[in-house]
Amino acid sequence: MTLTTNSEPDLLAAIYDGPFKQPLWSTFLDLLRARFRANYAGLIFRPPDHPANMMIELFSGERARPELHQLYEAEMYKQDPVPYFNLREGRVYALSELFDLDNPSHSAFYHGLLVPSGMTWARTVRVTEATGVSAWLSVGREKPDFTAADGAFLSALAPHVRRALRSYVAIERERFRANVTGDAIQRLNFGWISLDGAGRIVEASPPADRLLQHGTAIRRGRYGRLVAASPTFDRELSAAIKACASNPGGRPRALHLSRDPWIDILLVPVQNRSASAAPTPVAIAYIQGDNRSAADRHEQIAELFGLLPSEARLALALSRGLSITEAAADLGLTAETARNYSKKIYAKTGARGQADLIRFILASVLALA
Repeated sequence: MTLTTNSEPDLLAAIYDGPFKQPLWSTFLDLLRARFRANYAGLIFRPPDHPANMMIELFSGERARPELHQLYEAEMYKQDPVPYFNLREGRVYALSELFDLDNPSHSAFYHGLLVPSGMTWARTVRVTEATGVSAWLSVGREKPDFTAADGAFLSALAPHVRRALRSYVAIERERFRANVTGDAIQRLNFGWISLDGAGRIVEASPPADRLLQHGTAIRRGRYGRLVAASPTFDRELSAAIKACASNPGGRPRALHLSRDPWIDILLVPVQNRSASAAPTPVAIAYIQGDNRSAADRHEQIAELFGLLPSEARLALALSRGLSITEAAADLGLTAETARNYSKKIYAKTGARGQADLIRFILASVLALA
């Protein structure tokens, strides 16, 4: 049997839309259960590196009563006779092929769990996508038994479920990678804001959004425009955004926003502008902000490297790219005093100069604090 969008348009559309539904594949399972006049339709995932009772069940209709489900998870899974990972991929199995009712343990499992759950008759098929992830698609009802045509229909669904499953696995892997990357970026106090040609905010990452809501250096202004508290910086930012809009291949622009807390912005033109995005971002503003004040940071540096508070304050200033003279002026020190402190800092940290000191501090656990 071959299924096409002409023969089963709603069912096939629901399969491919399944990875984007919440709960997953809910519409498909509802339609499948109705198509078979079944008590139950389910798509079950059994991660091979998890205990057998830790399955992920997506279902429509009647499931095992709560007490039976709890019993299965606690004990009965040990007596489950179905060799799930040995079932031939794509082949539809009847319960009579999986259970030998003359076997006392098989009979006890069938009559103790399946029959009370309305699964007197059932069909199941194992679907495995290209990377090896398997799911078991099943339908069950009290009566009557399923026909050969029912089995053929379920078999014809399997290739479509397999392709949808592949999409789902790819989406989940990308989501996991994005979450890990996002967590690392967040810990490094990085965020991003996409901007249109008028400087309006199209989208912002959570860390950047928090900065817009609670920070003082930049904010979401009238008409959603990115606005800087400093008029000088606001003019620089507007000019840089216009340059990105007019020249997608232009160089990124680095702008320093605030010293305490420390905030930098790297404005990068968007080269591959999507026709589907409305409005279209012309630039991404990558923001690196220190969520701690200078006072907090110099205490952490003092603890990590065994510096005195005065030395730690200078080390923090030097790690942010200030020269000895600039750092001394910022901290109210003479240039000579700052040079003496810097020698002690380099001796205690093992740094051979300012470049080393910057690398030591930026590569330390302070980046994740």
